[in-house]
Amino acid sequence: MTPFKPSFARPARGIALPVMLIMLLVLLVSSIYLLRSSNSTTLTASNLAYDAQLARASDFGLHTGFQWLSQTAAANKALLNAHVTAQGYRANMNTKVNVRASEFWNGSREIDDGKGNRIRYVIHRMCSMVAPNNAPGQACVRTTANTAELGNTVRIGDSMKTDTVLYNGVPQIHYVITARIDGPRGGNVITQMVVLLGA
Repeated sequence: MTPFKPSFARPARGIALPVMLIMLLVLLVSSIYLLRSSNSTTLTASNLAYDAQLARASDFGLHTGFQWLSQTAAANKALLNAHVTAQGYRANMNTKVNVRASEFWNGSREIDDGKGNRIRYVIHRMCSMVAPNNAPGQACVRTTANTAELGNTVRIGDSMKTDTVLYNGVPQIHYVITARIDGPRGGNVITQMVVLLGA
């Protein structure tokens, strides 16, 4: 009979501990990213709400400018041939000046919307000179409705002269109303509206 030899068990390698530590590390990193993502979402939502609030406030400037422009055009259209600085009106527009440049806002009017917001607006007539619409050398952006029917070579009442200007009725001149609000947190919103009025 052979003598009994005890066998020694192999020591445990402990594979479960490193796996659990890796899983905990992954959970920790993912929870940090989840927290940061929820913070970013909250900040984005609050910034969008803030931007919408500023846009609504700047619309008050557009509305105020439009009211003055439409009332003046109905009462005395000749006033629109010159600058009216007290109302933020400019009788011409330099298209080479950027809306963010300080020169663009020369002659602008500042108003309060009753909620503590200070809004600046300026109205530009889209003409090249401070002069009446039909002055020699004046160039204005004008629009008219096209009521011509297909198949007609010459519309009724039109001239056959090749260099004549053809309008269907009274041409409408373009006016651009631009409003700007500088928010308390450093943000600003600029909105524009184009108005067409009969010449």
